[in-house]
Amino acid sequence: MMLEGKSCLVSRSLPSSCELESEWAYLTHEVLNGKRPTPEDAEVEDMDGVDCGGGKRSKPPSPQPHISEGHGGSSRRASSGGGEGHGNGSSLIGAIGRDLTINCLLRLSRSDYGSVASLNKDFRALVHSGEIYRLRRQNGVAEHWVYFSCNVLEWDAYDPYRGRWIRVPKMPPDECFMCSDKESLAVGTELLVFAMTHIVFRYSILTNSWTRADPMISPRCLFGSTSVGAKAYVAGGTDSSGRILSSAEMYDSETHSWTLLPSMNRARKMCSGVFMDGKFYVIGGVASNNKVLTCGEEYDLKRGSWRVIENMSEDLNGVTGAPPLIAVVNNELYAADYSEKDVKKYDKQNNKWITLGKLPERFVSMNGWGLAFRACGDRLIVIGGPRTSIGGTIELNSWTPDERPPVWNLVARRPSGNFVYNCAVMGC
Repeated sequence: MMLEGKSCLVSRSLPSSCELESEWAYLTHEVLNGKRPTPEDAEVEDMDGVDCGGGKRSKPPSPQPHISEGHGGSSRRASSGGGEGHGNGSSLIGAIGRDLTINCLLRLSRSDYGSVASLNKDFRALVHSGEIYRLRRQNGVAEHWVYFSCNVLEWDAYDPYRGRWIRVPKMPPDECFMCSDKESLAVGTELLVFAMTHIVFRYSILTNSWTRADPMISPRCLFGSTSVGAKAYVAGGTDSSGRILSSAEMYDSETHSWTLLPSMNRARKMCSGVFMDGKFYVIGGVASNNKVLTCGEEYDLKRGSWRVIENMSEDLNGVTGAPPLIAVVNNELYAADYSEKDVKKYDKQNNKWITLGKLPERFVSMNGWGLAFRACGDRLIVIGGPRTSIGGTIELNSWTPDERPPVWNLVARRPSGNFVYNCAVMGC
């Protein structure tokens, strides 16, 4: 929804994988600035503190190869196998040892996987099948890329680790996506985009392509949603006849299937969702009588039940604006108050919001619409920008939450003729 000490291989800036093996559809990302990113480019637009999973670290892990001499023969065979086996299936994995190979690959940047996949068919299968991403999740390794749309059927991505903008292939043309608002949700290695009808499109980073996806069991719009790992959770919203829903569902990105969950205690639309402390929270929204709901609901995944939290979204904007702009970093809940341009933190113990400071100065929104407020690893990000009569700018600002007032850092900027319509952060 618009406003959501082990051995490792050396990670280098290699030629883009689409140069190495052009038949790989999912490697044909086009860098928007027309040139391959360099380390200097990444330094200009820095986002050091993004959580890569498995604990906090400021940058992708530094290379620390320390394979013992006792494995020297295997190392030489691996190097030789790579040269002779390019594309013919000669197994570097077998020469090095699968466990060691996987351990190394997990700690490479996901930007390097295209080059890894071009080595031979074993590495290609490891990346293309999604296995490497499943193993990253199991080991707590993730990089977060920001996906957003400022034009109908068009999506772009920003890689904060390399400081580069990436063009995503254009969505297939469909009348449902041309004339109505859309919802978006990133889960696992997929980006899901929902129309007002039963139409859902799925973008996969494994194939760099869009396909039609199965709709929800109860299709809806204006719902609250969140994701964790390979699973996503949605609740509330309205159906095609405008009826406000209390139902909830879970999506598994590995099986591409939807499962019904118990319904919430309150039907609500225009609500927001987050995942915190191992639970799915749905906050705010509007009831059937057009009354603003100040309560939230907590879904306990283990118990399979909902609990109402009274006054959880009190003072987080009203019925005329966008759904609550909320995000969770390190199991702490934050909100962007678009009317006062404040950043707030939720006090779990006292069930109230504490004002921390201000949002970035240079952004424009229409009652919260056009402004994205998201978690990106261990940082909060705000995507928006100033508008003029001749166009505007999209700016990405970030801040690592602490006990002090927010100090926003401008990470990236690009011209844009439109607002941010949809935004999602994919961590994998």
